[in-house]
Amino acid sequence: MKKYAIKRILQLIPILFAITFLSYGMMRIAGSDVVTRKMENTGGVVSEAALDAAREELGLDKPFLTQYFVWLGKLLRGDMGNSYVSGVSVFDTFISKLPATLLLTATSILLTIIISIPLGILSAVKQNTIADYLIRFCSFIGNSLPNFFVSLLLMYFLAIRIRIFPVIAKDVSLKSVAMPAITLAIAMSAKYLRQVRATVLDELSKDYVTGARGVKFSVTLWKSIMKASLVTVITLLMLSVGNLLGGTAIVESIFMWDGVGKLAVDAISMRDYPIIQAYVMWMAIIYVLVNLLTDLSYRFLDPRIRLGGAKQ
Repeated sequence: MKKYAIKRILQLIPILFAITFLSYGMMRIAGSDVVTRKMENTGGVVSEAALDAAREELGLDKPFLTQYFVWLGKLLRGDMGNSYVSGVSVFDTFISKLPATLLLTATSILLTIIISIPLGILSAVKQNTIADYLIRFCSFIGNSLPNFFVSLLLMYFLAIRIRIFPVIAKDVSLKSVAMPAITLAIAMSAKYLRQVRATVLDELSKDYVTGARGVKFSVTLWKSIMKASLVTVITLLMLSVGNLLGGTAIVESIFMWDGVGKLAVDAISMRDYPIIQAYVMWMAIIYVLVNLLTDLSYRFLDPRIRLGGAKQ
């Protein structure tokens, strides 16, 4: 297991190089640079000489490959550079946004677990009953509603009408994170409870469940059926963790939640290359590590599963 984990981590190195190179190139293809965007926002007329001087100061007058390798050389020395827009250290800027993203991730995942697992189990156990039909109908509705629409509904009812939560996030707190977390949890729960239902139904049809009819059903459910279903559940949750840790741009922007996702959107709109590169690296690292933890959890939950392969 240790050798497998080291191998997967080493695979991250060429992936990071490839992803950062491609992302850097795509931002250059986009056309305007950070200097042009900043000058456009001022609303004034700026001479071409002033624009060229600003580009030279930031190193944007050099060829693309030169810019990329200069940035890469600094990165290998532990320097991620400074933001082109704010002038603040990229590392400090990124780290300052992580607490908000971590809180949103933890809260959303917790709500998703609380909603999807019990309802998915209930739907499977009560198959083809009114409870099952109602849960599946709610799941269909939850899957059909886009996040931005759910966000606006929550804003209207919970913030404007009932006034339980603030319309936009004022700080990194449980009260401010509630509506963005509920928005994300509704979408994830609607999708995952169907998967939980399908997995539990599959286990209920197996011979060992039929043979355990003399045992109390709750014991069979929690000690056997749910343990066998955890592989699917953990896979789904880990994928969501990776996505949430990368920030959810639309939801964060709507609620003005000052996390990594909103930072990335702002950086892309301003062509702030150092911030974008830091975000891309963060996403690559997160997904490799999340996938690694998922594979290791398979081995723990089901010893028959070989790491990176099929069952023994």
